[in-house]
Amino acid sequence: MVGDYNIGLFVLYMVALVFSLSFHEAAHAWMSNRFGDDLARLQGRITLNPTSHVDPIGTLLFPAIAFFTGAPLLGWARPTPVNPNKWRNKRVANIWVSAAGVIVNTIIAICAGIGIRVLYETGVVGLVGDQIAVVNADSTFTDGVWQLLKVLFTLNVVLAVFNLLPIPPLDGGKILGSLLPESFAPAFEAIERYGLILLIIALFTGVFRVIFSVINPLAWSIVFLGA
Repeated sequence: MVGDYNIGLFVLYMVALVFSLSFHEAAHAWMSNRFGDDLARLQGRITLNPTSHVDPIGTLLFPAIAFFTGAPLLGWARPTPVNPNKWRNKRVANIWVSAAGVIVNTIIAICAGIGIRVLYETGVVGLVGDQIAVVNADSTFTDGVWQLLKVLFTLNVVLAVFNLLPIPPLDGGKILGSLLPESFAPAFEAIERYGLILLIIALFTGVFRVIFSVINPLAWSIVFLGA
């Protein structure tokens, strides 16, 4: 511990974040290639190698600041390059390419949730007061597995929901743009110019904190449904 901060938990969080963002961006690249755009593939982005995806500010600096200031634990990787002109069926391709990262984060969250439920059913974790915590761990390794699954689950729920928000340039905004009638395109493009500003305002006014104060308990209740 340094001050009030658990450095071990911070390292675990950063490892999970880099892992999750690498999967997210590789999924975008893979899906874009499936629709005929080989730009990301030629730039070596269909890979889980973190060095191909890490953004110094979004993957390292911003998450570190968020962790130590108590802000929502969000981050981003280098955007996957795409050439929509190469896509077959641009509208459908844009939906699937945009959704690919969210789908992968959801799959990771589900796998982590299943792992957490297994730990619960085998008696490794249980209810301690009003918190789920390790109650029967015979090794540091077991406790480490619990902490990793917990971070992976929470982080990927946050990444999936955050990226699904219908605000450009987020994936949800791109999906919405493809679903709207073409007559809405000028208005949507006007909003897109201010998308980043809207995200910054939402971050510093606590909008994201309110959203995830609802989403996170709901996600955990699904993991322990029927328990």
